[in-house]
Amino acid sequence: MTTLEVRTQQRNQFVEITSQVRRVVAESGIRSGMCLVYCPHTTAAITINENADPDVVHDMLLWFERTIPQIQTGFRHGEGNSDSHIKASLVGPSVTLIVERGDLVLGTWQGVWFCEFDGPRTRKVHVQVVG
Repeated sequence: MTTLEVRTQQRNQFVEITSQVRRVVAESGIRSGMCLVYCPHTTAAITINENADPDVVHDMLLWFERTIPQIQTGFRHGEGNSDSHIKASLVGPSVTLIVERGDLVLGTWQGVWFCEFDGPRTRKVHVQVVG
C-alpha cells in the first residue's frame, strides 16, 4: 500500500489525483489487476469524474453546497461539520479501477478526484494495487 498526501485550501474542494495514482500503479510493476483508491477520512471522499472541463467540478461543488449547506438547524453533531459527513457518505470513501498494460483503465474524460468537504486540511489517500 502507498499513502498519498493531499493538501486542500478550501472547505469544499475537489483535487485531481489521477497522475499520483498512475505513478503508484507504474511503480508497482503490476501489468494487469486492480487498483483501490481509499480515503480514510469521514469528511472527505474519492470519485471518478470528468477532468477536462473545470465547470464540471464547479457545478458539482455548487450542487453540494446548495443541497447540503453547512449551517442547518437540527444537526446534532457538535463539531459543526455534519454537512461534511453527509457529503462524504454520498460520494463514498473509495473507487476501484482496472489496471491493464500497467496503467489505469479510464474513459477519455475521466480522472480520479479527492473530494474535500471539511478543509482546508492535509489528508491521506491510500492506494493498493493488486495483480
